[in-house]
Amino acid sequence: MRVLFAGTPAVAVPSLEALVGAGFDVVAVLTRPDAPIGRKRVLTPSPVAARAAELGIDVIRAARVDAHAIAAITAVAPDVAAIVAYGGLVPPAALTIPRHGWVNLHFSLLPAWRGAAPVQRSVMAGDDITGAVTFQLEQGLDTGPVFGTLTEAVAPADTAGELLARLSHSGSVLLAQTLSAIYAGTASPRPQAGEVTLAPKLTLEDGHLDWRHPALALNRQARGVAPEPGAWTLLDGQRIKLEPVLLRPDVTALAPGAVALHGKSVLVGTGSHAVELTRIQPAGKKMMAAADWARGMASLESVVFE
Repeated sequence: MRVLFAGTPAVAVPSLEALVGAGFDVVAVLTRPDAPIGRKRVLTPSPVAARAAELGIDVIRAARVDAHAIAAITAVAPDVAAIVAYGGLVPPAALTIPRHGWVNLHFSLLPAWRGAAPVQRSVMAGDDITGAVTFQLEQGLDTGPVFGTLTEAVAPADTAGELLARLSHSGSVLLAQTLSAIYAGTASPRPQAGEVTLAPKLTLEDGHLDWRHPALALNRQARGVAPEPGAWTLLDGQRIKLEPVLLRPDVTALAPGAVALHGKSVLVGTGSHAVELTRIQPAGKKMMAAADWARGMASLESVVFE
């Protein structure tokens, strides 16, 4: 079966490798164009494009599936298209090119968390269980019938990045199994059922911690935005980046945003009990241990995060 693979970030690479490893004929990869990376803004291929080049697979670079991309997809004549975090919508004119349509690997238990940031929103919401599904792509936002499902427990300390990394590997197996079932004629997609929740793309503001909120909500928020866009707060009008914070229910006397040393730990008050800072990156400096940052401050008595 001739497969077009569409994907862009590193989390899509295991799926590309799984399809190649399963013996599918991956005739081309569709990915977003090279992007400027780092301080020097060097144009760099996407992780999927780089891996495709190593595997000797032709690459179609397109910021969106426009007429040019549709012509390139048509030219490789795929029987099915597999899509994992490509980063753009697939228009109706492209959906009908492969005779088996497009199969999307999505990192949530649909219809929960439809959208661009399902794992991040799941962690921020405090879900105990998440997972991944393969489904038939259609015009609606992640609305198509589901081929297969897997579940994954969300550990109390999981960041979105860690959870997504695990799902990218287990999901790659599910995707290969789904395409094998389609090839064998045994696939039987079923309509989605359950409560619909949405997972819009994260913005920088999603990482801004409001210290008036309860500690548990802040813990979930900081883990959900890690590694990108990352948690942050303001100090004297400057943005300070924070790695995920730990719960400290033993300390309740700190006012929201107030910073204090408690033994060797750096604590911040919230709307409930305190949280402990792990690592912090002041403006213009590198990420460092919170204790090292505290030692470099003249005093923490007047330090209040906003």
